[in-house]
Amino acid sequence: MRFLVLSDLHANWHALDAVLNDAEGQYEQIVCCGDLVGYNAQPARVLEWTRQNCVAVIRGNHDKVVAGLEDLEWFNEVAQVAARWTIQQLSEEQLLFLRELPKGPYSLPDFTMYHGSPRDEDEYLITGREAAASFDSIQLPLNFFGHTHLEGGFFQMRGRLGAIPQLKKNESETVLELHPDIAYLINPGSVGQPRDGDPRAS
Repeated sequence: MRFLVLSDLHANWHALDAVLNDAEGQYEQIVCCGDLVGYNAQPARVLEWTRQNCVAVIRGNHDKVVAGLEDLEWFNEVAQVAARWTIQQLSEEQLLFLRELPKGPYSLPDFTMYHGSPRDEDEYLITGREAAASFDSIQLPLNFFGHTHLEGGFFQMRGRLGAIPQLKKNESETVLELHPDIAYLINPGSVGQPRDGDPRAS
């Protein structure tokens, strides 16, 4: 089974549409590592698409805030304004969908999904030190996470840690060959608000 792994859609329908067009014909099922809403202008459309097309979705921190599960005060001013506006755009049914999204970790037969890290759904997994601690908490070798909006990740083999690099600007795609004796923490990047300076579909 080939999966399209998405994360951090952030209500950006145009970016999501670009990603789907770019990936057309290359997957059978879609999963999402959270943050469907926040920052951008089409939360209802992105939510409805997610409900109809993703076989597995976990909540992100923006989803929790908009659903009323977490206080706004932890957000910066821009994120607070976006969250308040988003609440006004969604129906009660859509808000209920956000409230009922499962908290990571969420495991499918071949991999596990997280929003932040294996240790904490709100942790930013950026450094090797954070990754090393997270590998102690995984259950399956293959793991996907989001939250940082930065594609790439980490791998661990026999206690040694390595980094999965971001796609280079002159590359249209890259292939990561998976090995059964290596553990992976892979970030697909952000669909709706990439923070790597790369405008291409992620």
